[in-house]
Amino acid sequence: MNTSQTQSQHKIHTLIAQQATPEALAPFGYVLGYNPGVDAMPIDFYDGTVKVRRVAEFISDEQTEMPVVTIQRRPLELRYVERHFKHTQAFIPLGGKPFVAVMAPPSDSEMPRIEDLKAFVFDGQAGFVMKLGTWHEFPYALVNDTNLIVILRREATDGLVRDNVIQNEAAGPDLDKKDLLARANTIVRVQV
Repeated sequence: MNTSQTQSQHKIHTLIAQQATPEALAPFGYVLGYNPGVDAMPIDFYDGTVKVRRVAEFISDEQTEMPVVTIQRRPLELRYVERHFKHTQAFIPLGGKPFVAVMAPPSDSEMPRIEDLKAFVFDGQAGFVMKLGTWHEFPYALVNDTNLIVILRREATDGLVRDNVIQNEAAGPDLDKKDLLARANTIVRVQV
């Protein structure tokens, strides 16, 4: 990571994306995929041919939805960060295409600290679920037409498309979306 000035006086902060592993994601959430560190539950049906592992906890107290989102490649620059207070959010890849996710740990502050942001590369074989309040940006496709199932509260999705978007930000009971460039005068770039 480094920070520098540009001619337009925006600071540039660079994140080096790291491989998404259960250990690396621990401050933010959980990898949704096979994890040999999680013991199988003692379920005895099917003569041991089915192993059930609880690799993550998903929390939602209201109507939850699972839209399929298709993402295209876009510049690996963070413009927005958001968090959710009433539900964890999950992203599950379909089709095995790699993607990048940027997160910062949950905090009580108005914005995450730039130096707390981390970028992770997912190989398309596993997804992730974030802890309550984890700051994040919508994942970045490394290959066009990357499909993800997103599990979240309907209230959060509706908050992005309704009239509560003011000056490129959105707020609601379960949505806190901030314009990082406007508030921190910083462009965060990710290197893969």
